[in-house]
Amino acid sequence: MKIAILSKGGANYSTRRLKEVARARGHEVRVINYAKCYVSIEKNHPVVRYKGESLDEFDAVIPRIAQSYTKYGTAIVRQFENQGAYATASSIAIVRSRDKLRAYQILAKAGVGIPKTVFARETANFEDVVELAGGTPLIIKVARGTHGNGVVLAETPKAAKAVMQAFYVEGVNFLVQEFVKESAGEDIRALVVGSRVVASVKRQSLDGDFRSNTHQGGEGSAVKLTEEETKTAIKAAKAMGLPICGVDMMRSSNGPLVLEVNSSASLKTPELVTRRDVATKIIEYVERNAKRRNKKDKVGA
Repeated sequence: MKIAILSKGGANYSTRRLKEVARARGHEVRVINYAKCYVSIEKNHPVVRYKGESLDEFDAVIPRIAQSYTKYGTAIVRQFENQGAYATASSIAIVRSRDKLRAYQILAKAGVGIPKTVFARETANFEDVVELAGGTPLIIKVARGTHGNGVVLAETPKAAKAVMQAFYVEGVNFLVQEFVKESAGEDIRALVVGSRVVASVKRQSLDGDFRSNTHQGGEGSAVKLTEEETKTAIKAAKAMGLPICGVDMMRSSNGPLVLEVNSSASLKTPELVTRRDVATKIIEYVERNAKRRNKKDKVGA
């Protein structure tokens, strides 16, 4: 099978592991820097070009699209999809997951637990916004962001109003979210492959930061999920249309609450901490589904 890993860095841990495993299982693998790809669009002839050559023979693509390259990266993924390649994360699912508001709306509609969330742009109804989010302290975050960036903890109404006004002046849409004190500085990442959780870690901030993301200095440790947490992670992945993803949750008195569904979740901490071979699970999933997709195409032809 010919597999393309769409990644900006071949030395990245996740990219390297996926490449190693795929090659060890007999597949032809290339790491393609999607940011350097370009496409030719014409009737019935979708073309992806890279370093002067056409890329049109891949059976499957594994997108590892960075947040800052979402729009361009998903356009490249979409062109591979138009060629008939199987994608482990569809272009539309990546776009949905990167828009925090859209993701919360999808999750809420699917009956997945999420923190109380209010979407706003200005502070004309400041008191009502704060009340709807459960009062202070509360979390204020930009509608688009990653690795814990653009997230602020406002401990008082005065602080909350100042942050909202600052975002408004900058023309930034923001989300106001309840602060779950029993989960402050701690969350859980569950890696989902297909309809199974293949690894789970608890992430804890080291310096009192309310954000637990390992990119913000958080530390990971293996954790056993409850049955409800496992079901929530799988349900969230299904709702977002991402069969391979990382589901970030926090534990609350009302059960697990999903914070984010990450289409390009890192394999590094989950693999090193839990000693689970997540990369192999992903490649096995690609083998099963790409072959099934190609078989259907041949039957349809």
